[in-house]
Amino acid sequence: MRNYFKFDELGTNYRREIIGGLTTFLSMAYILILNPITLSLETVKDLPDALRMDHGAVFVATALAAALGTLLMGLIARYPIALAPGMGLNAFFAYTVILTMGIPWQTALTGVLFSGIIFICLTLTGIREMLINSIPPELKIAVGSGIGLFITFVGFQNAGIIVNDDAVLVGLGNLRDGNVILAVVGIVITVILMTRGVRGGIFFGILITGIIGMIAGVVPKPDGIVGSVPSIAPTFGVAIEPIFNSPAEVFTLQMLVVVLTFLFVDFFDTAGTLVAVAQQAGLMKGDTLPRAGKALFADSAATVVGAILGTSTTTSYVESTAGVAAGARTGFANIVTAVLFLLSLFFYPLLGVITSSVTAPALIIVGVLMVSGIGGIDWKRFEIAVPAFFTIVAMPLTYSIATGIGIGFIFYPITMIVKGKAKEIHPIMYFFFVIFVLYFIFIK
Repeated sequence: MRNYFKFDELGTNYRREIIGGLTTFLSMAYILILNPITLSLETVKDLPDALRMDHGAVFVATALAAALGTLLMGLIARYPIALAPGMGLNAFFAYTVILTMGIPWQTALTGVLFSGIIFICLTLTGIREMLINSIPPELKIAVGSGIGLFITFVGFQNAGIIVNDDAVLVGLGNLRDGNVILAVVGIVITVILMTRGVRGGIFFGILITGIIGMIAGVVPKPDGIVGSVPSIAPTFGVAIEPIFNSPAEVFTLQMLVVVLTFLFVDFFDTAGTLVAVAQQAGLMKGDTLPRAGKALFADSAATVVGAILGTSTTTSYVESTAGVAAGARTGFANIVTAVLFLLSLFFYPLLGVITSSVTAPALIIVGVLMVSGIGGIDWKRFEIAVPAFFTIVAMPLTYSIATGIGIGFIFYPITMIVKGKAKEIHPIMYFFFVIFVLYFIFIK
């Protein structure tokens, strides 16, 4: 084991790897709570049950996808980078694909499955580098920042801090309501923990807020701590069924946009996370990342496995940097993290106290983290600022991640051509331009 993971070469040991793996798990364990709530659309009232994914099944799928994906990354690429269903991608899945586009969640899972298979093909053929280079870095940053604002907006909505206002669309909620007060308290607690640099601050923020809610009588007390594992039957294998049962719903321009969005966001989120974690761990060899192909393959394979289990795109988590900071340097830390995700399956009863008021602060803080890269955009270049800005603001304002990406990708070639920089536009960007123009004409 020590030789396979090269402990001596990387100057690590079992103690450091175990502590690192535990730290990574605590830093990203919030997804076990947020993903089932997001995909089951619990915060959306008066929604037919047919449009909702089963909460328990999604919880099991989330834990299993995280465990298997993390294990794949640790054993194949030997990197201390954990995986789980990604925030932002699950929001796109639930609020854009299901609610806005009206695509059944079963078909949406098929879109996730397709994106994972395409990702594997791109990884094996080496086309991934060409695609990465085709997208200007400012638009990559804008997409991540826009998703951050979108998630924050959803968090404020779930908390009741922002509510519907017929006169001005949105307004401030009732700050005297118990659930709203609990959410505000949770935001303050999570901000304090994150500011103090507490590892797993978001996860502990959820726990503390839930305990306060129980004491105050705002949220229900759990029936137990340890219980039986929920059935995964409602979601397992469902992603495959629409391919044969309803192909007319799968092979459409609308689904092409959905698949491209899943693929695009996961593609660059993974690449950025790999580089960020590898740099922090000192694993980079000059400007290159050793075993990058294996890491990308593990990530894409995890998406395929996650879709079959019944969850949105599984991707690499930047929270892995917390584990690296605690000492993790090899894939052995991932084994520890994966085991902890498997053990979490038996603690499903605890999720009963995790209401939208308890999880809203986590969504808001995750949004803050995702927007942090916005300074990398050169706002003085108007031809870059316009598509980047439109990408960012259109996501929360239209309540659609795909719409934000589409608007930005349409305006980028326009502003660059007018500026006389047509030669700087990669041909693939014209392909995206055509796809999104057709999307807005025939779909929207």
